[in-house]
Amino acid sequence: MAVISGCFSYSAVHFPLPSSSAPSSRLSVRTRSSGSSASMDSGDELRAKFMEFPHVSAPHRDLMVELLSSVETRLGSSLQPCTLPPDVQYFGNPSGSASASLQLRPGLPSSQIDLILGGWIHCKLPSGGALNITSLSAYLKPSTDAPHFLLDLIQSSPTSLVLILDLTPRKDLILHPDHLKTYYEDTQLDRHRQRLHTLPEVRPYFSPSLYVRALLSPTAILVTIDVGASETTNIEEIIRDHVGPVAKELLQFWIESCACPERHVEESERAYLAERDRIIKNTTIEVDLGSSFPRLFGQDVADRVLTVLKEHYNK
Repeated sequence: MAVISGCFSYSAVHFPLPSSSAPSSRLSVRTRSSGSSASMDSGDELRAKFMEFPHVSAPHRDLMVELLSSVETRLGSSLQPCTLPPDVQYFGNPSGSASASLQLRPGLPSSQIDLILGGWIHCKLPSGGALNITSLSAYLKPSTDAPHFLLDLIQSSPTSLVLILDLTPRKDLILHPDHLKTYYEDTQLDRHRQRLHTLPEVRPYFSPSLYVRALLSPTAILVTIDVGASETTNIEEIIRDHVGPVAKELLQFWIESCACPERHVEESERAYLAERDRIIKNTTIEVDLGSSFPRLFGQDVADRVLTVLKEHYNK
């Protein structure tokens, strides 16, 4: 599983997922009363539930909260409130073995930000363990050709995880060497990957999906972190001391150098960027999520969530 370009994609990392054979039903979301105040209260409650990241360790949760808080502090004035329905902000499968929370905030019309999506998924595995995924993704509008942002933390055991972290390019870096130089070479972005690879617990992760490999940049961080039976370190320490600093530095760079500066993009180029982004978004939903969400949450819940995401992605 991996989160690719703004939502959860399950083709990048393979884990045995449960098959949802029970009839689908909606996971209820409580509201205290009717009217606008109830909607506001419900939105606050759902946001708070999302920010709990209830199934991961404290360092993992603290990292996600800090990243989302940085986005809110620096970019919040450029974003609209979450517009997802309550039963898409929080949902689960009929048996209770899988649950998820999503928060999607579109950019204001005057902003270069298209949308920012954060999410978590928790799923009990047939082996008796659990799969936990946390994600933060950000799209920019075709008014800029700066890269998007992508972070995945995918943990299927107490001792190992897969990290996917990248500024995903908007252009072919061979045809546009200036793009490669501006965002990846002159900035020495590869130092973050090199930093993690100095750790003995870190090894390269190679996605089985050629689509995923084609989507990511040459400085993308795709690693497996496995502490095994080590008595001197644990996965929580690596998240706190190594993964966290790298993720925070990369997000700060994306905010300051990609999301905020205005870039002049010709109208013909904007059409190219818009079409490229549209293809990536729809591929994520139709191919990746369309195959995994029904197994996790049942067909009815999957259809509801994916239909709403597709509507938001194609606005």
